[in-house]
Amino acid sequence: MLSLQVNIKVSEELYLRNPDSSELGKRIISGSIDLINDLGFELFTFKKLGERIGSPESSIYRYFESKQSLLIYLVAWYWSWVDYKLAFATTNIDSPKERLKRAIDVLVQPVLVDYSILHVNEVLLSEIIITESVKAYHTREVDDQNRKGCFRKYKDVVQRVSDIVLEVDPSFEYPHMMISTIIEGSHQQRFYTDHLPSLTDVKPDHDAIGDFYTQFVFKMLE
Repeated sequence: MLSLQVNIKVSEELYLRNPDSSELGKRIISGSIDLINDLGFELFTFKKLGERIGSPESSIYRYFESKQSLLIYLVAWYWSWVDYKLAFATTNIDSPKERLKRAIDVLVQPVLVDYSILHVNEVLLSEIIITESVKAYHTREVDDQNRKGCFRKYKDVVQRVSDIVLEVDPSFEYPHMMISTIIEGSHQQRFYTDHLPSLTDVKPDHDAIGDFYTQFVFKMLE
């Protein structure tokens, strides 16, 4: 498929060497997404990743100092990509309500592969975000990592959509709480759908998650 290449920017604080700068770096990202999905983050190691991509373990340490820093990079990359999609979906839309609806769709609808970024499987990466991303910031180092900007892109996404909420209703008091709740809640519902379906109302022929959170937002703003 022929398509425009998209360059997703991630803070230099999150790596030792930019993985986008080399073919090996791109293989590290692609292979880590596959392997974390296969094994889970606890069993994932750089030694196993090196075996998966056919490169010495030491070469991976030239890009990331630890598997925790690699996970934080993957989380930041994902939210940078979501921020790009939000900007694309809401540009040149005059109605704040329509922009908010489109933004909610970006946040809660199932992820599709973006063929403009060939070394990242966004579908598998979204699974990591759902199942593993909490391990990026539920740590003792979270405050220090936050000061370094490790979670800036996630906060940028929440801020972008919160700003649209305030365009719809300038008096609404809880835009950040609303949007972060939608993001985390929709991820939880996707997890329940796959593993604990009695905890959700998703049916095989209808994605109720998008409908639920769209109704949730606009009813709160009435």
